[in-house]
Amino acid sequence: MPIALLPPAIVLCPLLAAAILFLSAGRMRPAAAGALATLSVGAAFLLALGTARLLFATPDHVRRVTLWQWMRLDGFAAHIAFVVDPLSLVMMLVVTGVGFLILLYACGYMHDDPDQARFFGCMTLFVAAMLVLVLSADLLCLYVGWEGVGLCSYLLIGFWYRQAENGAAARKAFIVTRIGDVLMLTGLLLLATRTGSLDIARVLDRAQGLAGPQAELAALLLLGGAVAKSAQLPFQVWLPDAMAGPTPVSALIHAATMVTAGVYLIARLHALFLPAPLVMHLTAWVGLATLLLAGGSALAQTDIKRVLAYSTISQLGYMFLALGCGAWSAAIFHLVTHAFFKALLFMAAGAVILRMHHRQDIFQMGGLARVMPWVCAAFVAGAAALAGVPLLSAGFYSKEAILQAAWDSDPLLWTGALAGAFLTGLYGFRCVFIVFAGQPHGGATGRTGWTMAIPLACLSLLAIVGGMIEMPDIIAPVHIFSHKIMPVPGWPAEHHAIPLLLAGSLAPLAGIALAWMIWRPAALPHPSATPVARFARDGWGFDTSYAALLVAPFQALARSLRHDVCDLLPTILAGAATWGGKALGRMQDGQVRRYAGWVAAATIVALCLAVRP
Repeated sequence: MPIALLPPAIVLCPLLAAAILFLSAGRMRPAAAGALATLSVGAAFLLALGTARLLFATPDHVRRVTLWQWMRLDGFAAHIAFVVDPLSLVMMLVVTGVGFLILLYACGYMHDDPDQARFFGCMTLFVAAMLVLVLSADLLCLYVGWEGVGLCSYLLIGFWYRQAENGAAARKAFIVTRIGDVLMLTGLLLLATRTGSLDIARVLDRAQGLAGPQAELAALLLLGGAVAKSAQLPFQVWLPDAMAGPTPVSALIHAATMVTAGVYLIARLHALFLPAPLVMHLTAWVGLATLLLAGGSALAQTDIKRVLAYSTISQLGYMFLALGCGAWSAAIFHLVTHAFFKALLFMAAGAVILRMHHRQDIFQMGGLARVMPWVCAAFVAGAAALAGVPLLSAGFYSKEAILQAAWDSDPLLWTGALAGAFLTGLYGFRCVFIVFAGQPHGGATGRTGWTMAIPLACLSLLAIVGGMIEMPDIIAPVHIFSHKIMPVPGWPAEHHAIPLLLAGSLAPLAGIALAWMIWRPAALPHPSATPVARFARDGWGFDTSYAALLVAPFQALARSLRHDVCDLLPTILAGAATWGGKALGRMQDGQVRRYAGWVAAATIVALCLAVRP
């Protein structure tokens, strides 16, 4: 197949599957719905591999496919166009590859759900929207995919909509991310008016013409959209509540779609951020503050999925820190390894939740390593990669690249990132020791089916060796990712000082050691009830503050304006329509004599009109 046909075909695979699943209106057998969704994304992954082979066989490593012209105005044109280059190729492989494993896992996880056609339809539509986002060569087309993933996240977070809290979580995610979407759209309009185009290549070429306040404002608006979609301060409040959806949804949102969109946006438009050093510094410090605050919250959680949710926010903070330091490739490298180990952790947690009869409190678990040893091994592999255990995990190599970039940018940023690595080891293995160590208790039953076991095995392997495509020269001169896959400016310098490497290696090990001292099996695990722990467990009071400062005043204003003059005209029209309907209804009251009277009256009126001079 010519390379020009591959990007549209990759998007069409999950999109057609979504259309079939939605049009089936629930009449498709559940097993067939899961198989169709999984095979469609699997086919997209195979096509993505074919695209990679063809792309690297060409010297320039860039292909653009224009499908049609969307609109043309005076001096402005927008196209539905896809671009295949190293960045979009990496994202495409992550979305389809990890998405395929998540959908295969979902076939087992959701096998008892009566509404699987709707679930798999939303999941495949989610993958298709993310593919449109990462493949778009035009920012307006990218914005369509951006809004598409927001819509699908709303549908999937509130999938079990009969429970009120699930609907509330879905609305919260939708509203919070819409704030960022408005900021991003404003930034796109600013770019369109200043550069005369939203074609990404042209915008980046003309980015040098932006300087001073214009460059800062455009970059700041785009950053606002990115931090909202990627759950960074101050918009991080929606992601922990997004755990209301089924576990495969959590894995897809956190690993392959949605939250990675903001990181991709900044990496794709990095040339727009270079003329805005203040925004670059802000990006780095927002990432650092987010990773530390989210790490502290993860340390206090008792729900296993919320621990992982806050860890996602923290790891995304690392990516934003790298972006703010100008290390675009390091951020994407960590995005890739994070997709491996975070999907693994969520799916292993889902296997535990199923066998624990849908209990999610880690303090109601314990000793599960003896009951489910293979699930325990998968979770430990994911936790090791999350913590960045030296040499033995993918997360170590990507975090080392970020730590190196932070040191080169500002030693204070490096110090904060190192503290975050310590926190990650602490809360990650806190979860491991409480859930899996000690004597079995909690009543786990059943077995983990093959559709769930195969993705766990594949991702466990990737969480261990997936980072070895990019290694410090001190360990081994391997630079496959930076030289072959992502040859863009911004990779950290290849020199890695041994003291920095040792510090980055010892920080997570120290966190793991402290976790063992506090939550080892001989200790009696119990949730901390101190005020600081409760404050951290509640997300450092952000939800409470937003409810008091934003939600409550808005609701009070809405109540006060319920009967204002603006509502008078619609009320009058509604009343007139109601009165008219009742009046006409009396003409159809079933009284035959009255019908005959109306017929006679109408006949007389007609005759009078006919014989008038």
